[in-house]
Amino acid sequence: MDNFQRMIRLADEFFETKNDPSQITITEEVMEQLRSIHPATMGEIADEQGPLAWTIVIPTTRAIRNQFMKGQIGEAELLKLTLANIQSAADNKRFSSDLSSSHTAGPAQNEPNRIVNEYSQFTSVYLCSALVLPEFRGKGLAKKIVCDSIRAIQKDLPVEELFVWAFSMEGKELARNIALSTKLTLFEYSD
Repeated sequence: MDNFQRMIRLADEFFETKNDPSQITITEEVMEQLRSIHPATMGEIADEQGPLAWTIVIPTTRAIRNQFMKGQIGEAELLKLTLANIQSAADNKRFSSDLSSSHTAGPAQNEPNRIVNEYSQFTSVYLCSALVLPEFRGKGLAKKIVCDSIRAIQKDLPVEELFVWAFSMEGKELARNIALSTKLTLFEYSD
């Protein structure tokens, strides 16, 4: 079994997304939706057998963060509402920063402030998922990927706060370390 299949199985076992429709189930369609929000929403460290560590962060608005933190919406609704907030964006090449080397386009020359205006309310980022294969844990891989993703997103969006729904003590500790490293205010959801 390659690393990608192991990672998918790990996600299914740990988060039990198949038993909870309020959580995001990662599909090709969902991955495209995440990339449409910002190219740095998904990050990974991989070798020739596939991902060793894989993370997802979702930039969103403070209003959506508040709804999530109050338990009024789940992850799937968070993604849906976030996508609705950016529906008016013209194309997927609206950001200047990206973790991939192939992305080079930014806003059109005649629209330099359009991006800032449309996304100025995206001040929160949700730490949705951080998975590391067991033999690679404890090496700081998830922290590195998430911090790199947040810093790339901050080049385009005024992110000031991080929020998380941690499923483990390790997840809580990871979120706290990321918040310290990125100097973001941390909000932790507990059900």
